[in-house]
Formats: sequence, structure tokens, C-alpha cells
Amino acid sequence: MAGNYHQLALAEVRPGMVLSDVLLDVQGNVLLPQGTVLTDAMLALMPRHGIAMLPIVTEEVAPEAVAATLQHHEARIAQLFRKNDPDSDSDWATATLRRFVTDFRLGVEETPEHE
Repeated sequence: MAGNYHQLALAEVRPGMVLSDVLLDVQGNVLLPQGTVLTDAMLALMPRHGIAMLPIVTEEVAPEAVAATLQHHEARIAQLFRKNDPDSDSDWATATLRRFVTDFRLGVEETPEHE
């Protein structure tokens, strides 16, 4: 485990907190890497994977570090979907996948319009 951390119950974890260690599911599969800035979307999925406690860094994370992480995720998504135009209706499946990945990695809240 990383140096300064606390094991927090899922109910105590808030968006913007940072994982101090790799997060594994009950089967030992990696869910999230160390240093991940947690989002609402990520926290909402934890119960599905049997996660009740999370190793959280106790030191404050600078807003610049959070912004850099989000920028890194945006750049990575752009690289992964570089051949897909999100505004084109010709490949709706890939556009939908891109939207879901973007929403998850950037912590976009789900809206009721999909109900």
C-alpha cells in the first residue's frame, strides 16, 4: 500500500478522492489503477463489483492534479476513438461506446433523458 492512506467505507468516499493503491474486485481483477481520481460514476459501480472499502490517499490532491488527470483521460479517449467522428450517425455503436467511456472516465452524471 502507499504511505498515507485510510481504508474508507464506500459511503464515506466522495468524488475527487484518490485511490492510494490498485483496486481489485472480489476475483482479484484490476478495476482501477493506483492514483485514480474517483468520480460519481465510478463510485456508483462499486457495489456491483463487491467493493465495500476503498484505500484512499489522506493527503489533499491539488486541483491542478485532478485537472491534469481529467485532461489525460480526454487525450486517451481521443486517441482510442481517433477514427470515429462523434457527431456522425454513420457509426452509432462506436459513438455510443465513446459517449459511455467518456461519461465514465470524466465522471459525467447520468441524465434522466435515457429513461
